[in-house]
Amino acid sequence: MDSVEVNFSMQSETEAKAGVHTYVAQWPIASLAWSMRRDKNPRFAIGSYLEEYTNKVELVQFNYETFNFTTDPRLVLDHPYAPTNIMFFPSEDDTNPDLMATSGDNLRLWEIHEDHIQLKAPLIGNKVSDNSAVTSFDWAAFDPRLVATSSVDTTCTIWDIEREAMKAQLVAHDKEVYDISWGGFNVFASVSGDGSVRVFDLRDKEKSTIIYENPVQDCPLLRLEWNKNDARFMGTVGLESNKVVILDIRVPTTPYMELSKHRTCVNAISWSPEFGRHLCSVSDDGRALIWEIMDTGFPSASGSGSDVDPLMWYSSSAEINHVRWSPLQIDWIALAFFNHLQLLKV
Repeated sequence: MDSVEVNFSMQSETEAKAGVHTYVAQWPIASLAWSMRRDKNPRFAIGSYLEEYTNKVELVQFNYETFNFTTDPRLVLDHPYAPTNIMFFPSEDDTNPDLMATSGDNLRLWEIHEDHIQLKAPLIGNKVSDNSAVTSFDWAAFDPRLVATSSVDTTCTIWDIEREAMKAQLVAHDKEVYDISWGGFNVFASVSGDGSVRVFDLRDKEKSTIIYENPVQDCPLLRLEWNKNDARFMGTVGLESNKVVILDIRVPTTPYMELSKHRTCVNAISWSPEFGRHLCSVSDDGRALIWEIMDTGFPSASGSGSDVDPLMWYSSSAEINHVRWSPLQIDWIALAFFNHLQLLKV
């Protein structure tokens, strides 16, 4: 990736712009995911945001040679409430089942077939509260049997999807848990309405480590993503904050960097899947910024990065609410605004 600033204008629906490709859905898009399978055409799942009980999840294919999107009406499913997150089975091995998971009122597993999508299992179970809406989840790449969910009832739950059973449930925070991310074998982190980032180890479920607390009093942390290629670093975002806070787990409580070039609140972040040094953030300011997280070789003592400029940026005419970096094609990023799924080649 070249260290240059690039500004792509939003492509119109009738004119394709170099490096920007747009699919227009029939409803507002709230969540998206890339498939990792290499035996299938490149594809995405996009989830709707409709203010009604029945929402939608649709599979969309993309051809990297012709830049065309294709869909199949048989590969659209009805989903209770708007899906808060979507993920495909986290493996490139085509001998694994073709599965997708979604979260909302609970966690659901879906089997994908050539001509239909079938509900495999709703994973329901709570020891704390009847109000257990799932705010997000992360599928463990180190062991694809494990899915970790976060919930408004203050818990985090670890599911064994092979057994379709709960493996562990922890009261993780003092308030709602909004996001969750695996960091490595048996280790995950979560963020909450209590404003903290907490790290858990399944080998000692009774303890957690608070590695960061939002300095803005009574302000929730809404987004969290652990860098899967460099487990020293994770990124988090607070409510209505224009900053992405980069944490180095070797130095708890002190931000490693604070990336603050967005003009308004950041809505989502995504790490590059290969290099481990690049992060994309999207915001209500209509911009997607790509950052390089410099590793100095030793932990920062005071935090930095407020004046760091992004390597590249993309601007749209609308608030961007979601972003996902491709796990296979590392020079492609998907983002969503209104009813647009847009692919950027960077």
